[in-house]
Order: sequence, then structure tokens, then C-alpha cells
Amino acid sequence: MNAVEVKNLKRSYDKVEALKGISFEVAPGEIFGIIGPDGAGKTTLFRILTTLLFADSGTATVDGDDVVKDFKRIRQKVGYMPGRFSLYQDLSVEENLTIFASIFKTSIKENYHLIKDIYQHIEPFKKRRAGALSGGMKQKLALSCALIHKPVVLFLDEPTTGVDPVSRKEFWDMLAKLKKQGITILVSTPYMDEASLCDRIALIQEGEFLKIDTPSTIVNQFENTLWSVRSGDMYRLLKDLRSHAYINTCFAFGDTHHVTIRKQSLTENGGEFDHKNLYQYLKDKEHEEIDIKSITAGIEDCFMELAG
Repeated sequence: MNAVEVKNLKRSYDKVEALKGISFEVAPGEIFGIIGPDGAGKTTLFRILTTLLFADSGTATVDGDDVVKDFKRIRQKVGYMPGRFSLYQDLSVEENLTIFASIFKTSIKENYHLIKDIYQHIEPFKKRRAGALSGGMKQKLALSCALIHKPVVLFLDEPTTGVDPVSRKEFWDMLAKLKKQGITILVSTPYMDEASLCDRIALIQEGEFLKIDTPSTIVNQFENTLWSVRSGDMYRLLKDLRSHAYINTCFAFGDTHHVTIRKQSLTENGGEFDHKNLYQYLKDKEHEEIDIKSITAGIEDCFMELAG
């Protein structure tokens, strides 16, 4: 039995289609990532799977239970960490955790072993009010509250948004440990670099899944010629690259631009279109400090290609 099964799930808000027939399965003990930008439908999907929202059509089960018919059972055995910090700001760390434990008829002492690796980071501040915690500490408290009853499936909606890089790494290290305990984890994120930390991922855009597979398989299926290009004037470079007849796509990636080359335009006057051709084109456009390299695609390159 799959931990999560979703078939043709649809949900609209007035005239906006948030989900357009989503279907997928998640195996027990898997870290399944849903990767996409804000507004892609990630939060709507998670709210339906945690029984907080009804779908317009389609079906979904969590640990074999239907999200509509068996919502009470599902709520007892899933953990949900929403994207926005939603704990009691005026209560202390310890008080928040005690409340969540009591809701599920357990205690911090009884299930301390479940949250020890996470909670020990914030335990020295257990008397501090939750609203006064840093972003990384709020994240650890929210995760501890979601785990205190040992859920079968854990839903994490953009858990690392707005968190510093060190806390992000620590958080993913924690998820790897939770996976070893047999907990199935569904995590959504807008950060493409976190995709490689999942067992499988679904790339989502405007309520539709573009592709579902392992991160390595998605990257290996990228077939376009990909170059990284830089110059002294990056803004003008972007416009000049996009106006070149042989450039298929060009997007800004940090301090470089990633370009793909049109397959039907890889030959020019009987010769190959290579770095030298592009270098000369940019020289003619009066660019300086030009740097062109062939690179391997990442998940973000694959997403941009699939999104069109």
C-alpha cells in the first residue's frame, strides 16, 4: 500500500484553477519533493491531503484512508507544518509543545525520543516565547510539534523559506534521520537546489505536474546544449543573447546566464556553432570580460525547459 495516492485532483478558487488534475503516488518511507514557484498549487495540494480543504473533484488517500470519508483518522496520524509559522506566539517553546502533545493524548516525556535530535537545539530556550525565536528556531519548534505524536506521513509546506543556509542544511539532515525511522515525508519548496535531497520529485507549475521522477533521472534526460555566459554588462548581455538567432532560451542564473542552443541551428555556413562563434558575436556587440563555458544542467534548468 502506498503512503499517499492521488488521482485526478482538481481545485479552483473562483476562476483560478489551483490544481488541474494532479495524480501521483508516494511510497512508504520516501522523501517526495514537490518543487515549484509560489502560486503553483503546492499549498492547496497539502491542505487537501491533510483534510483542511476539499477538492472539487478527484480522490486522495493517506495511509489507505480517504481524505474526505476518513478525515478523523488521517488527522490522528499525519503531521503538518504549514508554510507560515502558526504556533502560539505568546506561549513558550515548552508550552507550545505540551499543547500539541496533549491534543494527541501523549506527552513530551513519553515521545521525547522522537524529537530529541531536533528539540535539543531549542531546549535551552524552552522558556522563551515562540514569537521571540529566530527563523531557524521557529522552524525546529514547528517540526517538533508536528512530530510529537509520531506521524505516519509528514507534510512540510515550504519549511525552509526565509531560513538561513546553515539552518536549511541542518533541517534536511533532520529529515534524512526521520526517513530512517520509517516516516514518509512530503515536502514542498521553491528552492530547486533542495530537489537533489529528495528520493523523487514532482516539478509543478500553474497547478500541473510537469514531470515526476528521481532528480538524477530528470537531469540526465536534459538533452539540450547548455552554456554558461558572462560579460561585464550582464543586463545588456541578457538582451543580446536573447536576440541571437541560434539561442533557444536564455535565463539569468545567479552571476551568469544559462543559454540553450537551437538544435536545428547547430551548424552555421557548414561549420559548427560553438563558443568561438558566440564569443565573436558578443565582441561585435562591444561586450567585454566575456566568459563562455559548457555546463551540465541542474534541476532548475530542467524546470525552465519543461515550463516552456
